[in-house]
Amino acid sequence: MKHLVIVSAFLSLSTLFSCSNAKTSKVKSDSESKDFEIVKYNNPNTTSYLGVGLWAWPLPMDFDGDGDMDLLVSCPDKPFNGLYYFENTSGDDFPDFAPPVRLGDAIKNVQVSHTAQGVRVNVPGAELSDFKNNLGTIVEELYDADELKEGLTKVRFNQWKRVDYDGDGDLDIAVGIDDWSDYGWDNAFNDAGKWVNGPLHGYVFLLENVNGKFENRGKIKAGGKTLDVYGAPSPNFADFDGDGDLDLICGEFLDRLTYFENVGTRENPEYKEGVFLYNTKGLIKMDLEMIIPIAVDWDKDGHVDLVVGDEDGRVALIRNTGTLIDNVPQFESPRYFRQQSDNLKFGALATPVSVDWDNDGDEDIITGNSAGYFAFIENLGGGENPVWEEPKLLEIDGEPIRIQAGENGSIQGPAEAKWGYTTLSVADWDGDGIKDIIFNSIWGKIEWIRNTGSGLEPPKPIKVERVNVLTTSPSWNWWESEPDELVTQWRTSPYAIDWDKDGVTDLVMLDHEGYLSFFKGVNTNGEQAILPGKRIFYGDKASEYTNKDKAVNEVGGPLRLNNADAGGSGRRKISFVDWDNDGDLDLLVNSVNVTLFENISQEADKIIFRYKGPLSEKILAGHTTSPTYVDWDKDGVWEILVGAEDGHFYHFKR
Repeated sequence: MKHLVIVSAFLSLSTLFSCSNAKTSKVKSDSESKDFEIVKYNNPNTTSYLGVGLWAWPLPMDFDGDGDMDLLVSCPDKPFNGLYYFENTSGDDFPDFAPPVRLGDAIKNVQVSHTAQGVRVNVPGAELSDFKNNLGTIVEELYDADELKEGLTKVRFNQWKRVDYDGDGDLDIAVGIDDWSDYGWDNAFNDAGKWVNGPLHGYVFLLENVNGKFENRGKIKAGGKTLDVYGAPSPNFADFDGDGDLDLICGEFLDRLTYFENVGTRENPEYKEGVFLYNTKGLIKMDLEMIIPIAVDWDKDGHVDLVVGDEDGRVALIRNTGTLIDNVPQFESPRYFRQQSDNLKFGALATPVSVDWDNDGDEDIITGNSAGYFAFIENLGGGENPVWEEPKLLEIDGEPIRIQAGENGSIQGPAEAKWGYTTLSVADWDGDGIKDIIFNSIWGKIEWIRNTGSGLEPPKPIKVERVNVLTTSPSWNWWESEPDELVTQWRTSPYAIDWDKDGVTDLVMLDHEGYLSFFKGVNTNGEQAILPGKRIFYGDKASEYTNKDKAVNEVGGPLRLNNADAGGSGRRKISFVDWDNDGDLDLLVNSVNVTLFENISQEADKIIFRYKGPLSEKILAGHTTSPTYVDWDKDGVWEILVGAEDGHFYHFKR
C-alpha cells in the first residue's frame, strides 16, 4: 500500500541525496592560507556553455511558473554536488540561462516525466510529491525498488518514470535498469584487442497500475525479443511520430539514442525493433557519454523533443522537427544550451597548466579534460582576479584535437570509448623557442604536439633512445609499444622540465610500474628524445604516508605513486614548484585536493621527498584533481590552481 513519508528538512534525505562531507588531514603551515575557491569568469555580459559538474541529470520544467521552460539539473558527483536551477529569464526557446542557483544536495537517479496529469518527479521506488514546492521533502513510496534488481548483479542505473502506458487514464511506472554483470569491468582484452567479456545491458520494466497498486509485468519487448540497449536505458515514452500512440526512445551508457516505434495501438502497445536516430548529418550522438535524455515538448510546437544531459555537466536540446523518414521521427543534432558566464569550466576532470601561451605577459591556461580535448583559456587581464575568455578548443587544420579510447583504448573496456583523459605539460620540446604540448591520455602513450608559431601539428610519439634496454610498458596492455615509443600508465601527467639543468628538456612522470621516474632528455642530430626512466625519487624514511592518498612505497625506497594495476593504475597528476621558497622543487600530487611532498634532500641521483598531506580539508575529487601553480598577484609567492573532477578550476591563495 502506498504511504507518505514527510521529511522535515531537504538535507535529511540521506537515502536519496549524495553529499561530500568527508574530512582529511591538511598541511600545517605557519602562514595563513585561504581555502580552495572556485575560479570565476569575471567577464560580465558574456556567455558560456550551461554546465554543472561531472554528470548532468536534467529536469526540464517551468519551475517558476512564468510560462517558459527552465532547467533544473541534478549533479551527483564531487565537488559541485547539488540540485541547480537555471532560470530562463528571456522566455526564448533557446535562451542564455541565468547562472546556476543551488537549491540543495543532488538527488540520485532522479527522473522527470511530463504527463497529462502534470509534471512528475521520481527516484527508485518513490515519487517526490509536489516537487516544485517541496523539492523532494515529501516522498511517496510506490514499489519495492530492490525487487526489480533480483537476478541483476551489477546495477548502476535505476531510472523510474511515470507514464499512462496502456491509455486507461492512470499512471503506470516504467523502470530503466542496467546490468554490468556480463561486462565485468577491467582488463578483458585478448591479444588482438577484442573485448572477451559481454556487453552492457539495459532493460525497461513495466509496473502496471491496477486499482492503485503496481504489478510487475516484466521486461518490455521490442521486435519480439527483450528490449536491451547498451546500458543506462533512460526510457522515454511519448508520441514521437504524431500518430496518437506512445513510442519509446531510450538512451544508453554511450552516446546514442534508440527509437522503438509503437506498431500496436495506444491501449495495446507493441514495439518494433529499435533503430538508432539519424538525420541528414548522420548518426545523432552526444559529444560525450553517460547521457540522460528526457522527453518534453521544449519549444511547445506540438512535437516532443529531447533534453539530454552529458557526462561533462552540459545539457543539450535535440529538437523534433515533426517530419518522418521511413516512419522514424527526424531530430536535429544536439545543440548545447548556454548560460550567462559564471564559473570557469572545461568539461570534466580538467587538467590545467598555467603558462603564457600567447606571449602577452600574463598567465593563461592550457588544459585537457575527460573528453580528450585540449583548450586554450586566455587571460584577458585583471591581475589577481583574472578576466577569462571562454575555453577555445585547440585545432589542427580547423578540426579540434581529440584523443579518444575507441573500442579498445581504455583498459576498462569499450564502454569508455568516448573518453580521452588528456593530461599535459607545456614546454619548448624541440628547442625552437616556441611552446609545445607534451601529453598523456587514456592510452598511456606519451606524445607531443609541435607548435610552429602559426599552428599546431598532429600528435607524434615522444622518442626513447634505448641501448641494451628492453622496451617497457604496462604488463596489462594488450598491444605492444614500438621500441622507440614511451608508453607508461594511463592518465598520469608527463611533467616536462629541464630537471638536470643541462639545457635539454627532460620528463618526470610515473613509469610503467607506477614509480616516479626521471627520463633524461637528449638531443641527437637535432632531434629531441629521452633516455629510459630512472627511479631517482625517494620517500623519506620518517614519512608516514605509506598507503595514504594511494602514494605507496617501501619506506625510504623509490617513490611509487601508484601500486595498482590495470584500471586502477596511473591516474596521477603532478607538478613541481618551490612551495617553501628554499631553492628546491617540491612535489604536488593529485588527491582529495592537492597533496604536498616536500623536497628535503637533493643529490644528482637521489631526491628525497617527505609527505606533508593535503593542502586543505576541502574535497575536490572522487576520482582525481590536477594541480598547477600560479602567481596572479605577482607577489613572488606561488599559489595553486587545480582542475577538479567537476571541470571547474579552484584557486588556493596563500
